[in-house]
Amino acid sequence: MDLRMAVGKGLRKHLSSVQHEQFETYLERLLESRRRANLTSLHDRPSIERRHFGESAALLDALERAGVVESPVIDIGTGAGVPGLPFKITRPELQLTLLETSAKKVRFLQGIVQELGLSGVAVCQARAEDAAHDPAHRGAYTLALARAVAPLRILAELALPFLRFGGYLAAPKGSGVEREVHEATNALAVCGGAVELVERLSVVGPGPPPTLVLVRKAAETPERYPRRAGIPRKRPL
Repeated sequence: MDLRMAVGKGLRKHLSSVQHEQFETYLERLLESRRRANLTSLHDRPSIERRHFGESAALLDALERAGVVESPVIDIGTGAGVPGLPFKITRPELQLTLLETSAKKVRFLQGIVQELGLSGVAVCQARAEDAAHDPAHRGAYTLALARAVAPLRILAELALPFLRFGGYLAAPKGSGVEREVHEATNALAVCGGAVELVERLSVVGPGPPPTLVLVRKAAETPERYPRRAGIPRKRPL
């Protein structure tokens, strides 16, 4: 598998030469950062192509088919920028906020956004529990992305406050997806979320594909949520 296959086939659409160059530069910087700063747990090019780019492409494809890809978008706990930056490279018109707590990762994100020449991207250093109470972010987004952030019962409290009424939370999950959805029943009800779709993603290459859990913001989240930093993980709803 190569970069063109990982991204292009996952999206089922043609990418321009500029977009392919942006993905290639991004991949090179991820490999360099792995050696210097440990920004990603993936060690090699094939793993990054599949896990970071291929899975992001498959997620974007599924969300486009569901008709829920609309600005503004927030990527919560984005880490090294996944899946937010692959979304932005593919859909340059999207208005994107990358939310990350680590100063080291924020510096990387600021640098790569500038190097790739991406406009309409804001990099925000904050915890979700704090940013979700900021009027600039609360109820401000149409789509929230959250990959490998927390189990769904915790993620519901962290992410749903960022969404407008009728917006969507897209959370790729692993093999325990059915258990996560079941355990999140109360948290979703409390925070105003309703599961709309559970769909296995179609990812090019070996390995088990993630499953998309798509949650609609069906009611306003009470003002007290999310609770202060650390509490959602210590005492899940």
